[in-house]
Amino acid sequence: MLRRKEDMDVKDVLLKYKKGEMSLEEAELYFRREPFEELEYAKLDTHRKLRSGFAEVVFCSGKADEHLLSIFKRLYEEEGEVFGTRATRQQYELIRSELPQVCYDPVSRILKIEKEGKKRIGRVAICTAGTADIPVAEEAAQTAEYFGSRVDRIYDVGVSGLHRLMSRLEQIQRANCVVAVAGMEGALASVLGGLVANPVLAVPTSVGYGASMNGLSALLTMINSCANGIAVLNIDNGYGAGYMATQINRLAEKQGKEETE
Repeated sequence: MLRRKEDMDVKDVLLKYKKGEMSLEEAELYFRREPFEELEYAKLDTHRKLRSGFAEVVFCSGKADEHLLSIFKRLYEEEGEVFGTRATRQQYELIRSELPQVCYDPVSRILKIEKEGKKRIGRVAICTAGTADIPVAEEAAQTAEYFGSRVDRIYDVGVSGLHRLMSRLEQIQRANCVVAVAGMEGALASVLGGLVANPVLAVPTSVGYGASMNGLSALLTMINSCANGIAVLNIDNGYGAGYMATQINRLAEKQGKEETE
């Protein structure tokens, strides 16, 4: 793993100081480091995981090759893993030339290097109305998995065939958070909102014919839902849904653990 010797997490520093393996001055120097790393064209937020529990993620689309490669390598050196969204195959080939262990999924357009043996907790159910919504759903699913959530994929259960959804309802109801990914009229979120006790994150997609207006119709349907407990994300924002679903999942698992102690 490419990781600088001086790069330790906060617990490492505190433990070393407690054991006498690090002086007070050395510990103070560590905490005086800038909370970001200046690369001129980017300021890498290396303290983000410390503040929020989630390391910085790379939005790959539109980045110059040299900038993307440098950012990806530096974040990998810092964290031992790295996650990128909206990547192209050409960008994958670029990163792979320097980091051959990188993985690319052309469906979700996720580009990542992930630590092996990662523990996943809780349960997030990610549902799509149709098969055409899967690219956005996979972006959500892989984001949630990368950040440590256990994910159930429940695809093609839209309202045009409610029996398909009902056949998986028990599994969906067990989840700490449900993500509803739908284009066209976007009705799936309202249906799920009336069937589950836990939060529903609605993600409109740009799937549909002309009057769907590239996802605007689904967005408006979801915002105007009569069902309770629904929060709506931006059009095609699978990453945002996966991130927020993990936050909810972590809170649910933490509460459950505290209640049993």
